[in-house]
Amino acid sequence: MADSHGAVAHHFDNLAQQHEAATLGMWAFLVTEIMFFGGMFLGYTVYRGAYAEAFTHASDHMDVLLGTINTAVLIGSSLSVALAVHAAHENKRRALLLYLFLTIILGLVFLGIKFTEYHHHYAASLVPGLRFAYEGADPRHAAIFFSFYFAMTGMHAVHMIIGIAMFLVLAFNGWRGRYSSVYYTPVEMGGLYWHFVDIVWIFLFPLFYLLGRHL
Repeated sequence: MADSHGAVAHHFDNLAQQHEAATLGMWAFLVTEIMFFGGMFLGYTVYRGAYAEAFTHASDHMDVLLGTINTAVLIGSSLSVALAVHAAHENKRRALLLYLFLTIILGLVFLGIKFTEYHHHYAASLVPGLRFAYEGADPRHAAIFFSFYFAMTGMHAVHMIIGIAMFLVLAFNGWRGRYSSVYYTPVEMGGLYWHFVDIVWIFLFPLFYLLGRHL
């Protein structure tokens, strides 16, 4: 069981100070991530405005069903990671491990579906620069849409892989009893990161899958 003394790093006076520093550091990191993804969202918006018709037609090649399933999976993972943080607060080690592993499983399901979609796009020759044979109107500008799609969803997938690796480490440390109602900062910071990754997808989904569709 982690105690207050053992959990405090040598350069902090107490757990409260350490927690505040970790929280500030995580939010500062997330601000840089917002700027990183924000640049891509801005680029997408500019080209979407310039080639609206081509982007709309290219969006018709997205699998809305798989995208919707993945959205539900990520929303579920946000719930499970929130429950993991709550379990850490309440000093419930078994519940913490359960919800961390559930989050990992949901993350792997998301990636499995995403890479299945990538395979479908590859088979349909919709990967710019690798094999691109778009049969619709304005293939040159449709290639821009797919370039943004692979770049933005690909970077999102990379962030998810990092998150899953992080949760594996948290689960290992949780199994060793490193976290408790006294010390749960790493779990909470991991939860903040994962919620950010989920929010990014909430924006990606309508931009790529629902463009031009009226539900």
